[in-house]
Amino acid sequence: MLTLAAAVPAAVAAAGGQADAAAGAEGTGVVGGERLGRDGVQASRTTGLPRHLTARAWLVADWESGEVLASYRAHRRLAPASTLKMLFADAVLPKFPRTRRYTVTAADLADVPAGSSLVGVEPGITYTVEQLWQGVFLRSGNDAVHVLARMNGGIAATVAEMQATAQDLQALDTHVVSPDGFDHPGQLSSAYDLTLFARHGLRNADFRGYCGTRTARFPGRDGRTFQIQNTDRLLTGTWGLKPYGGLIGVKNGYTSHAGNTFTGAAVRGGRTLLVTVMHPAPGGNAVYEETAALLDWGFTHGSSARAVGTLAEPLSERRTQAGGAPGKQAAPGGATGAAGAPAGDRGPSAWRLLEGGAGTAALLAGGLWALRRRLRSPAAASGQSGGGRHRR
Repeated sequence: MLTLAAAVPAAVAAAGGQADAAAGAEGTGVVGGERLGRDGVQASRTTGLPRHLTARAWLVADWESGEVLASYRAHRRLAPASTLKMLFADAVLPKFPRTRRYTVTAADLADVPAGSSLVGVEPGITYTVEQLWQGVFLRSGNDAVHVLARMNGGIAATVAEMQATAQDLQALDTHVVSPDGFDHPGQLSSAYDLTLFARHGLRNADFRGYCGTRTARFPGRDGRTFQIQNTDRLLTGTWGLKPYGGLIGVKNGYTSHAGNTFTGAAVRGGRTLLVTVMHPAPGGNAVYEETAALLDWGFTHGSSARAVGTLAEPLSERRTQAGGAPGKQAAPGGATGAAGAPAGDRGPSAWRLLEGGAGTAALLAGGLWALRRRLRSPAAASGQSGGGRHRR
């Protein structure tokens, strides 16, 4: 890390110039646009906008264009719970082929926080990388996260890489303490940043396949397997909810401190929308119901709504057209998914988006912290993470 930091000051400076240009395009230091830094609902068209939303922050955006169609306290820093695993996947998923096999040791699981959600990883059993990622996405298993982090060089190295990836994605509200999303003091993100993580991840066919898998077989003792199910209720239609038509995923989360968080994506009529809902009223299905209501609004009224902001492009991948606008994203592809996509009951959620690598290796240097200070978006409020029990 220190060697890399010494080797890329020019790259960091160039990235900083790009970032300044993005934030300064509208004469504001707020990433994504000045309106996203305001309090209150931001929308140019309120017809049909759901009433009585209880979430402390939410955002609706178009996946392809990156336009933010409506938001509420988009940059408010809150505990993200397991939705932070999207950033973990953005940073680590492209690094290991899913057919790679790994035999888990007791040391791999030694630091899993008590009270964590688990998929059932056990020492002495050999897993494929694909199976470990299914444990992460379907069951939000902190045991699977910690094994993959150990494969990636350890918790500290993975946290540093996740933070660097967040900086590259211009997710400047995010502070990573642990890769699992558990209630650690100071672990924070925002509706804006979580939407960035989902948008970037869905460009990767494996990410998209995992988050849309409903069920899978997971290795157990004595060579047996057992079924695991996705805890995303809008995907599976459980706990009194119906599956949301066209839903892709992406990731849900819950801790006793954060309450519920969810980032979902759905496709209808060739259009893909992203919705993030953070910390609605406790209990029941509120996080899913409010997500579904915002998706309904986006598909019904979003085409006539004027953007109130934009989702920033990664510094490492930004492609500009002649006028300096971000390059157009690829539309959803065929219905069969990528070759060799993760096994399981995928349904429509395994549709493929054009892959885009994270490309963050050159940005792992410590100089990226300077970008954080230069571009840090004002938060409408600040939350503090406690040590609550992590469920999913």
